Amino acid sequence: MWVELAATAYPEAEFAPPASTEAINDIERRLGDSVPADLRALLLETDGVLGEWALDVVWTAQRIAEDNAQFRTDPSFAELYQPFDGLLFFGDNGGGDQFAFVADDLRAGVMVWEHETDTRRKVADSLADYLGQILTSESDEWYEQR
Repeated sequence: MWVELAATAYPEAEFAPPASTEAINDIERRLGDSVPADLRALLLETDGVLGEWALDVVWTAQRIAEDNAQFRTDPSFAELYQPFDGLLFFGDNGGGDQFAFVADDLRAGVMVWEHETDTRRKVADSLADYLGQILTSESDEWYEQR
């Protein structure tokens, strides 16, 4: 379902082999947060989605675990930004802005963290909405104007 949805939005999208259940469980162990059901299902179909210009639309399970752990524990990030606990980053725009779920409120949809301003705001109602928007957009305007 997820590969088909992404491929319909952007036929040139690239897909990795599925992530293992162990890799997804490792995210939860390392971060102490559950992986949202839609993201889990997507990762079980494809361990990451690359869009135009090799954009990391959805990261691999390993990158999700590693990047989120770093964001939550890096002392320099703690000095520069609000805490990242409670956010589960899973993709980026290729220029520093990152996309996340709010771990304790999955109804919040997909958020963007704008790295230059430390702004966090909703940009998509769901993972499907996010994929449809990011894969069909030719720029960052899809979330900058929302």
